[in-house]
Amino acid sequence: MAEHRSMQRAALLEAARSLLSEGGTEALTFPALARRTGLARSSVYEYFRSRAAVVEELCEIDLPVWSSEVAAAMAKETNAEARIEAYVRRQLTLVGDQRHRAVVAISASELDAGAREKIRTAHGGLIDMVVEALRALDHDHPRLTAVLLQGVVDAAVRRIELGAPEHLTRIAEAAVGMALRGVRA
Repeated sequence: MAEHRSMQRAALLEAARSLLSEGGTEALTFPALARRTGLARSSVYEYFRSRAAVVEELCEIDLPVWSSEVAAAMAKETNAEARIEAYVRRQLTLVGDQRHRAVVAISASELDAGAREKIRTAHGGLIDMVVEALRALDHDHPRLTAVLLQGVVDAAVRRIELGAPEHLTRIAEAAVGMALRGVRA
């Protein structure tokens, strides 16, 4: 019984990712989750009390995965500038990942305080990663610079998500160039 519930919960979360990725937060409804998973609508409520609860669980699962992927990309590099470049590039390559698209959709919606705090904490973890690289460069204001650097990444992500006419590679190169020139200043 516990294994069956675990599988159903995982199926619901995967359906939620797909719905968010395809149609944003408006698409994430309990009737849509029920259709995607073949469950009765009332059964969905047995697993999640609200859309916010679905969002919170997705954040708890997916955000640490992305953070670890960014950290792994940075860890492969031998110097601080290369780690900063990996920080930017890895986040931009995650844009096409369904998990990332779901969180972008989630981030754009009205969330309850718990979900917003989880997203904020995860972003804080990302920023902490690049602060260390900036300290290695003896940067005067590593935390401020890290926050601004993440702003460049966020702007590039939005540009990609909005279907910008520029190719992903061009957006990534521009973001990396801005990041590296900015941290050298």
